[in-house]
Amino acid sequence: MQTILLLILSNAFMTTAWYWHLRGGAAVAEARPLPLVIGISWGLALFEYCLAVPANRIGYAHGWSPGQLKVIQETIALVIFGVFMVVVLGEPVTLRHLGALACLIGAVGFMFLGR
Repeated sequence: MQTILLLILSNAFMTTAWYWHLRGGAAVAEARPLPLVIGISWGLALFEYCLAVPANRIGYAHGWSPGQLKVIQETIALVIFGVFMVVVLGEPVTLRHLGALACLIGAVGFMFLGR
């Protein structure tokens, strides 16, 4: 459970680092100086690494394979991005998004099947 919690927190930081500057639309995003955006994003990414690296070490120490860690991390990342996309960027959720989520849940199931 500690691995999952750390991965959720790390992905929240990384999603914010990658996409915060898009809020407000293309014109607003273009008005932000790129060096400033990169600097802020790198600062946020530092926190992501401080959480993701221990999450992977803990998960591996508890018997998770690197493949399992990667699949669960990617699934968490996409779920967090989905929430960020709706809440921060104001984009709607469509059936296409829900279908993709179902496929991700299937991928996690296959990676942990028989574990």
